[in-house]
Amino acid sequence: MRIAIVSAAADRHARQLAAAFGQRNVDTVAMRLSDILFDTGARHGLILPQFGEELPDAVCLRTMDGGTFEGVTRRLAVLHALRAMGVLVSNDARAVEICTDKSATSFRLAAAGIPTPRSHAVETRHAAAAILRAAPCPLVLKPLFGAQGKGIRLIRHVEDLPEAEDVGGVYYLQELVDTRRDGAWQDYRLMVSRGRVVAAMMRRSASSFITNIKQGAAALPTGRDAVLEQLAVAAAQAVGADFCGIDLIRAADGTPFVIEVNSMPAWTGLEEATGLDIAAIRAGDLLAQLDRPIRRAG
Repeated sequence: MRIAIVSAAADRHARQLAAAFGQRNVDTVAMRLSDILFDTGARHGLILPQFGEELPDAVCLRTMDGGTFEGVTRRLAVLHALRAMGVLVSNDARAVEICTDKSATSFRLAAAGIPTPRSHAVETRHAAAAILRAAPCPLVLKPLFGAQGKGIRLIRHVEDLPEAEDVGGVYYLQELVDTRRDGAWQDYRLMVSRGRVVAAMMRRSASSFITNIKQGAAALPTGRDAVLEQLAVAAAQAVGADFCGIDLIRAADGTPFVIEVNSMPAWTGLEEATGLDIAAIRAGDLLAQLDRPIRRAG
């Protein structure tokens, strides 16, 4: 058995995954999506480095390469093609496409009846200003394709809205929910794998409403919360992800909301807060999915 670990870089998480599979006597091959070739003359129409015209038993997606719209589209097409040929791809392209686009995530969450702050995605500053004027609270402006808390801004006044070219031509706006407790903002990151919550932590920041670990928030252990766990599992199902990080909050009155779903989550903070081996959980759950027969084309 050989598993392709797809990652934009050989980061610590990718190395942890390789080690976790190795402990289960499974060989892994590290590769980038940008290195996988379409070739309609090849046996399967794809050529994977180190596999040639053969296919891996599964693809474990850690991260995707960035790039141009055309490049990213082609890389997603590679994931779609692998899945169409019966290869287990986790997470697959459909889940990645939904989770990478915050507006698509918000749409799926709301359509599934999962509580989530009201969100908007528009393409002009004029439309964004109209939404802001009608909003009952400040709005959070996030990059549509952003991660790790980068580029997030709090919008209180029309003057706070940047020009369209500064946000890639799309204003994704989400109502701000006040989650402060004892002078600090807080939220929760729950990791869902194969339909269950496998790890959870609280994130707290005394300096900013942005509670991402990469932005300086602290990762803290937290007890079990049945309501948040149920919402996290439902959110993973709504976006079609079998391994993902779910960001949730509780408002001042205790009302829970799902904020975002990350289909390519890091887990350093979770490991620090819980002491769990997330890579081992990930590897074990992916291999468990291979217990069922996989149909191969060709």
